[in-house]
Amino acid sequence: MVSESLLKTVSLVLLLLVPLAGGCSMKAMTIKSMDPIMEDMNTAANRNIDVEMMRSALPAFLVQMDGFILSAPSEKLLLKGAEANFGYANAFVEDTDKPRASMLYLKARGYAVRALIGEKDFGKDFNVPLAAFKENLSDYGRDDVPALFWTANCWLAWVALNLDNPEAIMDMPKAKSMLERVIELDETYYYGSAHAALGAIYAAQPAIMGDTSAKARQHFERAFALSGRKLLFIQLFYAQFYAYQIQDRDLFVRTLQEILAAPHENFPDRAFANEIAKRKAKVLLDNVDMYF
Repeated sequence: MVSESLLKTVSLVLLLLVPLAGGCSMKAMTIKSMDPIMEDMNTAANRNIDVEMMRSALPAFLVQMDGFILSAPSEKLLLKGAEANFGYANAFVEDTDKPRASMLYLKARGYAVRALIGEKDFGKDFNVPLAAFKENLSDYGRDDVPALFWTANCWLAWVALNLDNPEAIMDMPKAKSMLERVIELDETYYYGSAHAALGAIYAAQPAIMGDTSAKARQHFERAFALSGRKLLFIQLFYAQFYAYQIQDRDLFVRTLQEILAAPHENFPDRAFANEIAKRKAKVLLDNVDMYF
């Protein structure tokens, strides 16, 4: 039987060892212990349809997230940081301040890349010929799908704002190949959004590169099937890219009207994103004559 004095000695030794484990470990443990609270905060934010409240609240949340990542850059935190920065830029910045949105998208991509490749050098691992890049993607499996998706999503958002930059044009095929890998591994991730992103890419492809509208439609139809038409950004992309590219005004208007008519209770867990999609859809609908 272990004596009481021995137990006290062991306890004292453990207490003395805690500081020796390093402040970083303690910070990491503290932040890790907050995971359930952060998940609840994320859920609450996604369910919130008060857009002006979110506009005011998100900057402070992003700064807080930066601090957490600095202290304990876990894969989960990095992906939350990528998603949060992407969401803020998409909802509140890109329509009025493209340079700042570009900066935020690159920051978001940086977090997602770190979740994907750790502390490896981005330039060394990603700035390779496309064939080698695609071959490297085969090293990633199903567990890497979130990091692959958010890297590609943030990358494409930056590309879309910088089409006058030759680097952006050169990056498009690599981001596209990451989405294709996501679909190979788990096409259901984030409600089939990888299909929607590929649909937008094919729809926006210049006619000189061939007619890819059929491929675009196929990807959008698959995204609709996987999302149950509940994630309204998929319909927004469908109108904004596909209907516009084929110059189908009726389809453009019908799709935007579908977004505006969708009740919030259809998808409460993505109510905020859907509210942003509704606002963007109204702007497009109010300016339909500019597009057709």
